Amino acid sequence: MTKVRRIYAVPYVLWLLLFVLAPVLLIVYQSFFDMSGTFTLANYQDYFSSGKYLTMTLNSIWYAFLITFITFIISYPTAYYLTKLKHKDLWLLLIILPTWINLLLKAYAFIGIFGINGSMNGFLSFFGIGAKQILFTDVSFLTVATYIELPFMIIPIYNALEELNPSLISASKDLGANQFETFRRVIFPLSLNGVKSGVQAVFIPSLSLFMLTRLIGGNRVITLGTAIEQHFLVTQNWGMGSTIGVILIIAMFVVMSLTGERAKGGQNK
Repeated sequence: MTKVRRIYAVPYVLWLLLFVLAPVLLIVYQSFFDMSGTFTLANYQDYFSSGKYLTMTLNSIWYAFLITFITFIISYPTAYYLTKLKHKDLWLLLIILPTWINLLLKAYAFIGIFGINGSMNGFLSFFGIGAKQILFTDVSFLTVATYIELPFMIIPIYNALEELNPSLISASKDLGANQFETFRRVIFPLSLNGVKSGVQAVFIPSLSLFMLTRLIGGNRVITLGTAIEQHFLVTQNWGMGSTIGVILIIAMFVVMSLTGERAKGGQNK
């Protein structure tokens, strides 16, 4: 049986080596070379000594935090009430459906919605409000990014709420707790694992957004993802682009360690 399991694990291990570990190692390797192919540490020195890159890093963290926070504020009540609905599977399918659409198509759809002659300005004009510059603003960027990331926050929270033991909620009410106290002391703490998974699924990709910053933000929102795109496709400085990629990988592991589930008492029970 052990040999059979090892054989089944071979495709999985090969996939991890070729498409996960190898690209990461290549990025780390490339980060130690300049544009002429000379080994150097100047890329890391430039990154940590440049106010431009540090500002981009802060912008990336700030916008990723805003996207995650807004997404959480919308997703938790949605997931909570979704568990109370009769046809919850149908509603869950409707939430998942947008993830099947290509990101580029969704971005162009919102360009049509938020443009000067778009449906949003048409709606405002109906109420006597003149056309506004909605596209290429922070509001439009955060709106589109939140919309795209919503399913990835809703689903893990929904799964965590679905796994709650109803007897715990009943016991809380029997002990005299009102609905708010039951939520604060029982429901929310027991659903934290779903919240943490949702934060991982939203915050980490939001750190490296670049397509939306260009198409929706009009490059007014400058993040590390934008810098990586510029270094690889415009300046051809792959070493600096790889260095920023390494920083994002480190940030990913930091977020995962902060939001990961910790064993109590040194043991998983």
